[in-house]
Amino acid sequence: PKQNDNDDDDDDVVELFLGNAGTAMRPLAAALSFSPSASFVLDGVPRMRERPIADLMDGLQQLGANVECVKETGCPPVTIQPPSSSSSSDSSKTTTTTTTSRTALISGKMSSQFLSSLLMAAPLLEEEVTITIKDELISAPYVALTIGLMQQFGVTVEIADAETNEVKPLSELESIARPSFTIAKDAAYVSPGTILVEGDASSASYFLAGAAITGGTVTVRGCGSQSVQGDVAFAHVLEQMGATVTWD
Repeated sequence: PKQNDNDDDDDDVVELFLGNAGTAMRPLAAALSFSPSASFVLDGVPRMRERPIADLMDGLQQLGANVECVKETGCPPVTIQPPSSSSSSDSSKTTTTTTTSRTALISGKMSSQFLSSLLMAAPLLEEEVTITIKDELISAPYVALTIGLMQQFGVTVEIADAETNEVKPLSELESIARPSFTIAKDAAYVSPGTILVEGDASSASYFLAGAAITGGTVTVRGCGSQSVQGDVAFAHVLEQMGATVTWD
């Protein structure tokens, strides 16, 4: 990270170089967008400057963030300024006698990480936030992972069918054509004390396949029968193909 030399601390810009880590760029951009007093520039290697992020910028702007990427490409670098009362997203802010809420209508076609990033950052607003998918949501199981993890840290995300406004359980997320997600105004993260960070089931599948093909034995720890990752189903497929799989 680099910080510009400037006599006025309020005008300092923190520059963060993220290499080619798109999974870091997206949620970090969302979280930093609601920093009350700091400015940031998030950038990376040339390949990072080819990775689209415009849909996330659109959602953040609707929620009140003063953030932008390169307009011509829709890619990083991402420039973040402290939110201002004159934000162009004021039209998405609704005030009643009892609550203030913010809404965003975003595309879910490009990457589920955009939605996950918005969900994780929503409690930082300390207002009710509703995010609605305007087309279709790809990779819904990964969004379910995000929501489940947020719940472990004390934040509940209400899921509804945007067409009917019917509230749905997390287990039905994949069956909803156009879901919406609401985080309450009083939502706040609370440490669970301890938490298990699972191993990557996708990476583990190669080792499982290697053992099945060669007739060998491999043990994978940190990603078992209670895993919330969809790719653990690969082990069940190996069982159906004749491999012996023991679950702990």
